[in-house]
Amino acid sequence: MAAKQHIVKSTGLVLCSLFLAGCATFSQDGGMDAVSSIAKERTGQEIRATRTESDHSEIEAATKQLLAKPLTADSAVQIALLNNRGLQASLSDLGIAEADLVRAGRIGNPSFSFSRLRGDDNVEIERSVMFDLVGLLTIPIRSGIEQRRFEQAKLQAASEAVRIAAETRRAYFNALAAQQTAHYMEQVKTAAEASAELAGRMAKVGNWSKLDQAREQAFYADATAQLARSRHNVAAAREGLARMLGLWGNQLAFQLPERLPNLPNSLMASADLEQLAMKQRLDVQMAKSNAEATASALGLSRATGFINVLHAGYINKSETGESRANGYEIELELPIFDWGRSRTAKAEAIYMQSVHRTADTAIRARSEVREAYSAYRTAYDLARHYRDEIVPLRKKISEEMMLRYNGMLASVFELLADSRSQINSVNAAIEAQRDFWITDTVLQTAINGSGGTAPALRSNAPTAEAAGGH
Repeated sequence: MAAKQHIVKSTGLVLCSLFLAGCATFSQDGGMDAVSSIAKERTGQEIRATRTESDHSEIEAATKQLLAKPLTADSAVQIALLNNRGLQASLSDLGIAEADLVRAGRIGNPSFSFSRLRGDDNVEIERSVMFDLVGLLTIPIRSGIEQRRFEQAKLQAASEAVRIAAETRRAYFNALAAQQTAHYMEQVKTAAEASAELAGRMAKVGNWSKLDQAREQAFYADATAQLARSRHNVAAAREGLARMLGLWGNQLAFQLPERLPNLPNSLMASADLEQLAMKQRLDVQMAKSNAEATASALGLSRATGFINVLHAGYINKSETGESRANGYEIELELPIFDWGRSRTAKAEAIYMQSVHRTADTAIRARSEVREAYSAYRTAYDLARHYRDEIVPLRKKISEEMMLRYNGMLASVFELLADSRSQINSVNAAIEAQRDFWITDTVLQTAINGSGGTAPALRSNAPTAEAAGGH
């Protein structure tokens, strides 16, 4: 009897030791330190998860301080990474992945069974405690798989942060360009109004034809409509930026600079951008991590394909008039109908799927980098062309036209038409400058984030009718 009790106690101690050894715990930062480091390397700004009321108060204070000054592209990104609720929701995936990791590192709860049988004056009681031995033996493998999934969740969270940063920069430059365009459209409307008013007075005294007067009136009407559209575009662009920044209420009165940033003096070199993207792109890293995790899962499927359920535990039995009996029980699933081949075949198919997806991701990444650089380079050349050639030429023409007007060699309507042409060229220059900063953002995302399609470069040349040609 003593020997049996000793065996039972030893078995209990062993199981308790294995249980304690298999316990996993949550990390202090929940994976946020790694995510913030990856995001800062690619965006220049840190991120943090809002989990407590204190965190929320600190973020509100930081946002208020940043909004006290006119926004820059960097400060807008900083606000978005702190305040965007969609990003905060994505960061919760880290907690889910870590919970799965901790669960994989722990032994499954034991099962306890109790039975009582009574017949006549006899009572038979049976008790047992069962442990999942297969789950215990596969803890290292399962923990490794979930650890890789946790790392992948970190990459996914960082990728979402980079995407939010890129979308914020695009929204910021769109808002600036819309604001600048609306300012110039007000000048167009003012010029058109003056032209239409003068045309009306000239027509009354018979010095202007009805056709020319109608043309000036039509241009004024069109300029009024264009101004209304441009003002709506300002409101829409500001709302798009506000959504990315997570702003509402009094925060919507944020200030923007009057002009887009100047073009840089030099461009990023195209050499080795594809290789850099293969090292830096987060979607490529996630695809590789997913393939590795799938390969490990395949190994687990093969290891547990034949024996998938194995339970062992302590059991005792007592019966009326008999001494208590102690022992152990083993429960094994017999592979009669399912030998685990279907699980292994499924795991192999999933692995090959992940391999092909990794290769496809890499090919797409290289293509996106090449396309983004082409748009980046072309947008820069176009913006410089407007800045250095077209706008100065328009200014020179305007100065010459003013001299001709002062010398009574040109009419006031020619002067007004030329003024409209100059403003249209400036608006085209604004769009070209905006397109460069957007393509710069897309290129950075193609190298460091998860890529995206480069924007189509639109034609910015004003038509003869828009220029007020006669």
